[in-house]
This record gives sequence, structure tokens and C-alpha cells, in this order.
Amino acid sequence: MNERLVSNRLQCVASFLPKGALFADIGSDHAYLPVYVCHLDKQATAIAGEINEGPYQSAKSTVVEEGLTDRIEVRKGDGLAVISANEVNQVVIAGMGGSLISAILQEGKEKLAGVGQIIAQPNVEARAVRVWLQDNGYRLNGEAILEEAGHRYEVISAISSDITYSMTETELLLGPYLMKEKSDPFQRKWKLEIEKRERVLKQMKKAKSPDEKKMETFRHEIELIKEVLT
Repeated sequence: MNERLVSNRLQCVASFLPKGALFADIGSDHAYLPVYVCHLDKQATAIAGEINEGPYQSAKSTVVEEGLTDRIEVRKGDGLAVISANEVNQVVIAGMGGSLISAILQEGKEKLAGVGQIIAQPNVEARAVRVWLQDNGYRLNGEAILEEAGHRYEVISAISSDITYSMTETELLLGPYLMKEKSDPFQRKWKLEIEKRERVLKQMKKAKSPDEKKMETFRHEIELIKEVLT
């Protein structure tokens, strides 16, 4: 596979996997991520899971074309149903909303036995992923944010841990690693998020019966974001 065909987003996700990974890519689409990883790392093996027939067939074709049928198995199924407990060491779920990622993890929770690392790339609602990880025995060990094709993506890596660590409200919203680094993409994203919330507040104030609770949530989030950006 031509490395240039693999998006920066997927390359960033792949960078969080250890050498010799045995991982499941849930919602693998064309199996580009497993193929990319297995070409880079000759010890890596993967399960590519896909629920939809079209992408499932595309993934199978990609793996055959790349000569990786001995190291990548393509399975059709919903979420974590494609794996068994203690079958993989890492789980990757990328390119979905944070609420959907959290729901997939929750619904297949029993399949996470033996999974030492979860890598998530939520397109939106990253906070929902951080909350689920924190509440289910996983501790964040790295994050990244990148810009590609006019979009900003967050990547979250977490490892299973017996040590309980509670993130603050701000860390859950912004990401503990990202808010410390304060990269340019991070600052651009959250400046835009402040503007979005302020626009929504203006519209809500015009309503006959404004949702005061929701408005207060937006005001509070704006304060949290501004404290980090300043």
C-alpha cells in the first residue's frame, strides 16, 4: 500500500500502537489501518471488523491484494462482537462519534478481557470517550490532535489500570494531555468552540422559554475553556 494513501489521521492512530501489536480495528472500513500497521511492523497482526457488507468486502479485497491474509483476518459483525475475550491486546475504534464509541465499548464490555490498550479517535464528543474510559478501569496515557482536510481530530490512548485516576471536569472536556501541550490545532479548535457556544447562547436568549440549565452549562464550559487558553 502506498503510504501516501493512508490519511494523517490513521497514521496518527497507528502511532499509538506498540510494536508487535495484536489488535482489533472496529469499523475498519477498507482495512487501511491494519494493512498500514502490518506493512510497517512485520510482527503485528490484526482483526478488521466491519458490520456493513460493502466495506466488509472491500476490506477483504484490500487484505488479499496486499498479501496479508496470514496476518489480518477480516470479520463481519457489530462492534466488539467480532472478537472474543482475551483474543487481542489492543482495540482501535476510529472515525465515529464519541457517544457511539462509548456505546460500542459498553455493549461489548465483556470482550475487553485481556485488552490492555484502547485507542479511540472520536470525530466529535471526545469527552464521552474519556468519561467511559475513566469509569471502566482505563487510564489515559497519551493524546493527539491534528488537522486534516478542514477537520480537527482527537486521538485518545488509554491503558488498563488498577489505579483509579479521576480527571477533572476540564480534563474530561479538553483532554489532560492536549490542554497541557496547547498546540496550535488545539487552540484553534477551542477558540471556535467558544464562538459556537456564544452563538448558541445568543439564539437561546431569544426563545420565549429559554432552557436556563443548558444555557448555564454553555456558560460554564466557556469559562473552563477560556481558563486554559489564557
